[in-house]
Amino acid sequence: MYKIPETTHRTEETIKRSKFIASVAHAPTEDDARAFISQIKNEFPDATHNCWAYVAGPPGDTARVGRSDDGEPHGTAGKPMLSVLLHSDIGEIVAVVSRYFGGTKLGTGGLVRAYSGSVKSAIEGLCVKEKREAVSLTVILDYSKIACIKQAVESFNSEIIEEQYEGDVSFKIEIPKNNEDRFVHAVMDLTGGEIQIIK
Repeated sequence: MYKIPETTHRTEETIKRSKFIASVAHAPTEDDARAFISQIKNEFPDATHNCWAYVAGPPGDTARVGRSDDGEPHGTAGKPMLSVLLHSDIGEIVAVVSRYFGGTKLGTGGLVRAYSGSVKSAIEGLCVKEKREAVSLTVILDYSKIACIKQAVESFNSEIIEEQYEGDVSFKIEIPKNNEDRFVHAVMDLTGGEIQIIK
């Protein structure tokens, strides 16, 4: 389990007359991250820069990350933004900082502080939720065992995501990964083994 953004959040601050607008959102995949970046670029097409970074995986995981300085001096925007995301303990997150230049140059150190600080501020106000690592199992059973299975689903913090009623009953169940083995044992016991489980 790890934390992911529950909503999109935005903060705005002015540093030496330059306006920095930081937008953060949930990005479970790289495509989602890029779609959000495009959305922000369309929202602020007149910004001097729309710099961005994302971590499209668990917190600190560098397998699916991206960043861009979008015309700022190399390493002054995307890299510090990504560093903040990687150390935030939040996964599946994308950040875009839109800058409107105010006429005063900040220098490389000032830019690094402005971009990383903007992302930190946005993350501080972000609503997060727990992401459960889940597995799906299909169980095939007799109609007489439906009540047993529904009871097990509830007690193992799981949910039935698909139901089919034909000769037998088929339930597709989503279970937190850490409960999978205990759930299988419990339903085997409850039904006297008269059930088919497909992973």
